[in-house]
Amino acid sequence: MRVRTWAVISAGAVLASLVAAIPAQAAPGERGATVPRADQKALTWEPCGDLEPLVDEDLECATLIVPMDHDAEEGSGETVRLALSRVPATGQARHTLLVNPGGPGSAGRIWASHTHRRMPESLREIYDVVSFDPRGVGASTPSISCDPEFFAPVRPDTVPADATAEAALRADAMAYAQACADNTGPLLEHTRTEDTAHDMDAIREALGQEQIDYLGYSYGSYLGTVYSALYPDRVRALLLDSVVDPDNPWYESNLVQTRALERSAWGFFDWMARHDDAYGLGATKEEVAEAYYALRSELGKTPVKDTVGPTELESAVVMIAYSGVVWPTVAEALAARINDGDDEPLLRLHERYGEGPDSDQEYGGYLAVQCTDAPWPRDWETWRADAEEVHGQAPFMGWHNIWYNAPCADWAADSGDWFQVGDGPGEHPAYQGQALLVHAAADGATPVEGAFALRRRLPGAALVLERDGITHGVSFAGNTCVDEVIVAYLREGELPTRNEDDGPDVTCQARPEPRPDTARGEDEAGIEPGVRGGAEASEQPVE
Repeated sequence: MRVRTWAVISAGAVLASLVAAIPAQAAPGERGATVPRADQKALTWEPCGDLEPLVDEDLECATLIVPMDHDAEEGSGETVRLALSRVPATGQARHTLLVNPGGPGSAGRIWASHTHRRMPESLREIYDVVSFDPRGVGASTPSISCDPEFFAPVRPDTVPADATAEAALRADAMAYAQACADNTGPLLEHTRTEDTAHDMDAIREALGQEQIDYLGYSYGSYLGTVYSALYPDRVRALLLDSVVDPDNPWYESNLVQTRALERSAWGFFDWMARHDDAYGLGATKEEVAEAYYALRSELGKTPVKDTVGPTELESAVVMIAYSGVVWPTVAEALAARINDGDDEPLLRLHERYGEGPDSDQEYGGYLAVQCTDAPWPRDWETWRADAEEVHGQAPFMGWHNIWYNAPCADWAADSGDWFQVGDGPGEHPAYQGQALLVHAAADGATPVEGAFALRRRLPGAALVLERDGITHGVSFAGNTCVDEVIVAYLREGELPTRNEDDGPDVTCQARPEPRPDTARGEDEAGIEPGVRGGAEASEQPVE
């Protein structure tokens, strides 16, 4: 499943060789020098007409042309036009923060505005914030296109009733993979994470910066890890939020994610049960779960207005694993349908959070990266065996996550080897400079084990853990304790003292859990932080 980045609410391979020695790092807090290159192509910044009125009035956009194949001889081969955005510092710019929202497949330009708006003034005054639409998505061209009709409702139930239903779902996944190859062309051969990492360095160079600061959410944490390994001397500060596990290639990662999504679902069911007076679906999490799965079964027989069947329900309700902000909205929609037969809240939920024809580019972009970053099983028997096992353990999204990734079994473009940093034979040298990792302990999209795994691989990293945190994306999301650590790092280069054990290095209490009456009081559309509240820092690890 796409690692959707919901940080804005609270918001889916290898270079052949690297230099053996890791160049010395400039300490965060020192301004990187402008690159003295006579042939530097200056960026032309203009108003972002296509993003208005969603962004700050100070947001400006530009286009950068890069090679489609970074290994091709300069001046030869096809090119890619990257769409960039920037919000200038409110004072004298001392640093440039490059932001990626994750995905993969997510457009990023709006994130310059989101991030700048949410940063404290002490950072806004010294930072230019830059973001970009990764190759193939958003306004970057050529664009990825597959089959928009794939998402037309009502989609087949993700849990196959029999062998015939499974074969039909398998055929749909194969057809989607073929449509991506037919309609996108040669770009699909150049969409691995390393390709985007090389694009990032071209952006850095075009900005005239010797070094950049980087903030990557979710999949963006993996992208930042790869970039810092490929270009260790170009990184001033590395902030990685909701960390992808570097030890698990995408096929294995998605199986692990499914189990984490299950834990999130039961946390949500328990929350609804504790607020049974508001929702009336049961006083225990088991009773709420029974009501949810009964609704799912009912929608399989009679979809809501030929729009919301069981698959559409899953695609919308899974948002509870990404942000606590959406819990009241999802709970109200479920309660209205189950208790009162009112379909409208469920239809609105699908319209806001579900998938439709406009999801095609994002889904195709997700697959283009994940299917080529690492090898996937090509025999369907392996997929089926894993699907049956994971569905038995985690039915909330067990089969759904299998089908979401199933086009990778027949992807036309070749996959490379998983880019894994570390000190072992055949691995890429780990980034030795400072890095700050931030993670919510109960994140359902990127299980917290990934943050500990990356901390072990990056000797200069410190980990801030949000105890009991349930929201995917923690930085600049309203937790004062977390943000104070981030500000000290970005402004002064100060990292928490790294523990000798496995971490975390700082523990912050999560923001208060949502209340039933916040469904209409919070903006869960993805602009402002959600459940807000201060928290006190603790140097003790989470138990």
